[in-house]
Amino acid sequence: MGNPLLSFWMRLLGQDEDPGHRGRSRRLRQRIPMASAIEAEATIFLILRRMRAPLIVLITIFAVSVFGLTLVPGEDATGAPYRMSVFDAFYFMSYTASTIGFGEIPHAFTPAQRLWVTATIYLTVIGWAYAIGTLLALLQDRAFRRAIALQHFTRKVKRLREPFLLIIGHGRTGELLCRAFDALGRRVVVIDIAEDRIDALELGSYHGDVPGLVADARDPGHLGVAGLRSLRCEAVVALTNDDEANLAVAMTAALLRPDVPVVARTISPAIAERMRAFGSPTVVNPFNRFGDHLRIAMRSPASYQLMTWLESGPGAELPARGRPPGEGHWVVCGYGRFGREVTADLRAEGLDVTVVEPRSTAPEPHDGVTTVEGSGVDPAVLRRAGVANAVGFVAATDNDTTNLSMVSDARRLNSSIFVAARQNRAADAALFAAMRIDSLLVPAEVVAHEVFAQLSTPLLWRFLQQVPQQGDRWAADLIRRMSGECGRRLPILWKIRLNRSEAPTLPGWLASGEARLGDVLRDPENRDSRLAIVVLMVLRRGPDGTEETLMGPADDVVLAPDDELLLVGGTAARRGLDITLLVDAAREYVRTGQRVPAGWVWRKLTRAGRD
Repeated sequence: MGNPLLSFWMRLLGQDEDPGHRGRSRRLRQRIPMASAIEAEATIFLILRRMRAPLIVLITIFAVSVFGLTLVPGEDATGAPYRMSVFDAFYFMSYTASTIGFGEIPHAFTPAQRLWVTATIYLTVIGWAYAIGTLLALLQDRAFRRAIALQHFTRKVKRLREPFLLIIGHGRTGELLCRAFDALGRRVVVIDIAEDRIDALELGSYHGDVPGLVADARDPGHLGVAGLRSLRCEAVVALTNDDEANLAVAMTAALLRPDVPVVARTISPAIAERMRAFGSPTVVNPFNRFGDHLRIAMRSPASYQLMTWLESGPGAELPARGRPPGEGHWVVCGYGRFGREVTADLRAEGLDVTVVEPRSTAPEPHDGVTTVEGSGVDPAVLRRAGVANAVGFVAATDNDTTNLSMVSDARRLNSSIFVAARQNRAADAALFAAMRIDSLLVPAEVVAHEVFAQLSTPLLWRFLQQVPQQGDRWAADLIRRMSGECGRRLPILWKIRLNRSEAPTLPGWLASGEARLGDVLRDPENRDSRLAIVVLMVLRRGPDGTEETLMGPADDVVLAPDDELLLVGGTAARRGLDITLLVDAAREYVRTGQRVPAGWVWRKLTRAGRD
């Protein structure tokens, strides 16, 4: 056991008394390149290097001026010859050249001295103008501003005392994630190669300070400066539009910090395989995920509705439940990466698919896909593809104007057709909303929702992976329970583990085998009422290490020590549950209905009264 007071002060000062912790920090500093950190600490040398010539000019002017004043003869008050000392000459030149002005000291100057001073005044003005001009040019220099920003960023990252996420890329996806995690009180650090995106980050209305750096994340040194070497870095998220850059980030994190989880975005299956060659990063392909979600929506629309709602984050409104047709003919316009993924998923469901694509990129005949060559914006081509008799239509190109045109033409030919479309630019969201697309792919939002689900609450991602296996009726019932308890806007999600650290009042109750879920969720102010909380999942580990998950457990489920619970509910309900978990008197009231004294004095007085 260490000294508690010493431990407190060491934590307060940002130190760790654990030698192993210090050893790990030292190894990380030695292993991760820090060239950028050296650049951040060399700002003063950059200033001196750029200001070297102006400083030499100023020093030379001052030296010549002072030396000349000591040589030019003067007169004292009696008219006797007098020569200024070096100190008096330096003092005079200091306040004269700085435009302060005190007068002629120690005696009135002779004409010769005034002539020399006049010349030195003009020389110093020229010297100061040269120095100030050089300094202003330095302040506008991109290298200098980058060095200052890097130094400022480095200081802010070093001052972080909470766990943080390192997010690479502050485009639409990065912005959504930053705001979502900021709303949860989680800290983030951002790197982006575009200066305007970091400027937007600085101007954003975040609750906490979000350090941002304009840098190329492919440089391991920049990742080191951004906190990759810090033990408080809990995950690295690569979200840039450059798959190669995301690969470089995943590779760097896997090689230099293999203990840190990595989530990377890519739309290329080849890049995804290269990422998986380095450790075990979580790779998010928005095109692939959209196809998976489309298949889930066909089989189990309530499950898809539940997953979409939970992935959207706190405050999201319950989405409408739609059901893509699971039988019939589908038409896919655009056979790029997204079109290929959707076509493969539709055919995996046993659906008949026709692809509309120009000759240059149309699928080969051996792919087994019916192809109509031509442009999807031509109504005649859509007629040949059978849109009039199709049940589903997918606008899958990378051009929003083209996709909107094709959707309009498809609905003109078939007003009842189910429409899925790809939105590429956030600025076009209002246009797609006006078109009332049945199923809309916004790659930035798909990636943001998936990353949020994986990193916001540890159990949420595991829960979402098991939702499709539970059946549509189960999902619909859970949605009814959630909307009935919490409303149609998603409240906060959190997890608790029933151990002595997170629930210190429950071990005895749990050990008795009588702690039912519904009893634990009673209101500590009025036990006849139930807290507005829905338990989504209970994760239970057996003595042999096996794990059991209870999905959407009922109130009669008996809880056990070390169970992990994934919960959803409002802030007030969470506060009420925390009171039960932390206050013995509240636990006792919830369990037995008896009000017991909470404070030490009241317990003593109650015991004395009974005696």
